[in-house]
Amino acid sequence: MRFSLIMSEVAHGLRRNVSMVISVVLVTFISLTFVGAAILLQAQIGQMKGYWYDRAQVAVYFCTASSDLKNCNSTEATAAQKAAVKAQLASAALAPLVKRVEFESHDQAFERYKTQFADSQFANFVSPEFLNEAYWVNLKNPLQADVLRESLGSLPGVEEVKDQRKYLDPIFSALNAASVTAISIASLMLVAAALLIATTIRLSAFSRRRELGIMRLVGASNRFIQTPFILEGVISALVGSVLAAGAVVAIVRFFVQGFLGSTIQTGTSLIGMTDALLVAPVLLLIGAVLAAASAGVAINRYLKV
Repeated sequence: MRFSLIMSEVAHGLRRNVSMVISVVLVTFISLTFVGAAILLQAQIGQMKGYWYDRAQVAVYFCTASSDLKNCNSTEATAAQKAAVKAQLASAALAPLVKRVEFESHDQAFERYKTQFADSQFANFVSPEFLNEAYWVNLKNPLQADVLRESLGSLPGVEEVKDQRKYLDPIFSALNAASVTAISIASLMLVAAALLIATTIRLSAFSRRRELGIMRLVGASNRFIQTPFILEGVISALVGSVLAAGAVVAIVRFFVQGFLGSTIQTGTSLIGMTDALLVAPVLLLIGAVLAAASAGVAINRYLKV
């Protein structure tokens, strides 16, 4: 009987404030969609970093006859200098860090150059001797690239030791900035949702002030009075949370796996439905807790006035 009375009060309150309830649903939906998108974006960034950083190589470029750096002095690296670098890579200090080493000759570098710049008008003006020979090194831990740079960068015949991760960092920085922007917008929207829920509950309580006065006179506890108002906020927010969870699942299914999966041909694995389904309960929990907290504070303050 007590439960049915509470639920009837909840239904009565929702019917009275339909426009405000719709506002709460929409604001919660938009804000939690941003939250879910930010979580999934971070998950995708983590997967991309794991994939590309593991494949990023350290290039040990040898001097060419046109190199004018201090280690080169416009002199081609000798066979002895290349052998010294190879011995250093195989030494007790560096060997435990190295997963694989490949040597690239002038001709191999030239073939790669022609493939990469086949449409460039300058491709016909480059000859093999102008391109660096190099050792391409895959590390067991890509974060240890600085060790190779310090160990090999000053050796005779070495023009430069370059970590390919440096090319990836700006991309991931941009993605992280987009994720932070989404989180910032979502935070502002969640604040707006909390304030809107609190305002809705206070207006609902004000419209039923005579009923509340009667309930107090007959000895109803504050908890019994507050519960319907808190449930109104929670139900409204949960509807928005369910819509946000559905939007996140749809984004992953139709945009990430559908559109991006068919147009972006890379070895990077994209986030999938498992990730989306893991995010959905988080959004429901955030919506319920946010609504319960803001509604509870609002009705508690109203009853104390």
